[in-house]
Amino acid sequence: MSEISFVTPKCRYPGGDDKIFGANARANQKSGEIGFENVINATVGALLNDDGSLSVMKSAMNHFRSLPDAEISAYAPIAGLPEFRDAAIKACFGDYRPDAHIEAVATPGGSGAIRNTIWNYSDPGDAILTSDWYWGPYDTQSTVNGRRLETYKLFNDSDEFNIDAFREKSAELVETQDRLVILLNSPAHNPTGYSLTDKEWESVMGTINKLAENPDKRIVLFADIAYIDFAGDGSSRGFMKLFGSLPENVLVIVAYSMSKAFTLYGLRSGAMICVSSNKYATEEFFNSCQVANRGTWSNGTRGAQKLLADVYADENLKAEIEWERAYYKTLLEERATSFQKASKEAGLETCPYRHGFFVAIPCDKPNEVAEELENRNIYAVALQKGLRFAVCSVSKDKCAKAPKIIKDAIITVESRKWKVESGKWKEKD
Repeated sequence: MSEISFVTPKCRYPGGDDKIFGANARANQKSGEIGFENVINATVGALLNDDGSLSVMKSAMNHFRSLPDAEISAYAPIAGLPEFRDAAIKACFGDYRPDAHIEAVATPGGSGAIRNTIWNYSDPGDAILTSDWYWGPYDTQSTVNGRRLETYKLFNDSDEFNIDAFREKSAELVETQDRLVILLNSPAHNPTGYSLTDKEWESVMGTINKLAENPDKRIVLFADIAYIDFAGDGSSRGFMKLFGSLPENVLVIVAYSMSKAFTLYGLRSGAMICVSSNKYATEEFFNSCQVANRGTWSNGTRGAQKLLADVYADENLKAEIEWERAYYKTLLEERATSFQKASKEAGLETCPYRHGFFVAIPCDKPNEVAEELENRNIYAVALQKGLRFAVCSVSKDKCAKAPKIIKDAIITVESRKWKVESGKWKEKD
């Protein structure tokens, strides 16, 4: 039978499972064969209990279930419930609201905010800038929207944010295009767990101000704060004060997501929040993002929006949720500490980690190392520059066991003799 293609060339992609979900499926299958206790599944980007079940904040879920049927089943406004938009701004900034004009539009999680930002604020063919360690869908979102992803080296030789590389690459791109969208994921960066210090944030904003000296350029900083509620204390939001009083040709869009903060991954609720010194820019943002919403997913999940609005209207409910979140935050910190301690003992190199769901492990041939690990019943996600290990989904005891096995797998792969065949590394016969 002949192959007849109907999909336009720009939308043709190879088949196969998403890398993360595919690895998770194999891990679950292996657990069914040899027992959950004998498998380490570090692929899942969600908080799991020690038995592998999903961690669910009961306080948030119980309130969601108590909502009237109409608050769950009815459509939400395209831009989101007004009370949700106000609550999202409060949840996002806490005590560190910038001195600026601010507006919010509902999106289906942080992913929706990324999509609208790339589509609305860059031109077809433009480069979107992020670091060389990055969440894979940044590339997918750029590609499917007719843009391309370019990167700078995230860490310098001192394992700090590489401000020189950021400055050089952003200046290079501004020379060749009128608009520059910068995707910056901090605190609790996915996949490394790195969080910029306040001083590093000051350097980033200083660089952006320098880029904006040409009034004909438009600089858009997309601050991806998906994991902020699992990154330090309330002061971890202090850097957001820097988003105030910026040049008028600089726009900041902050992606607020309910997925992690409320363990409501599947409800797909969040907001993109615009910060600008120019009132017209925030009004334009609100209008254009409503149309972008309507032209893609239309509206968001009303029940989730109502939940957040209720949380910020009820101090007792808010306190109950924050108490429960603190428990899971401690659980996550204990797992990350266990993994880091065991990595040091095993001599396993990791990227600098401060907070968050993931630890990154630099290595050559990450696909081959991931395959070797699966032979040893450990499942991690292979990235371009190494492996992502989700401490959020692995018990403290397993986090302590994994680093030595990972180190041994890396040594095993590196000791083999390899050849390049069809652009890929293959083991020699």
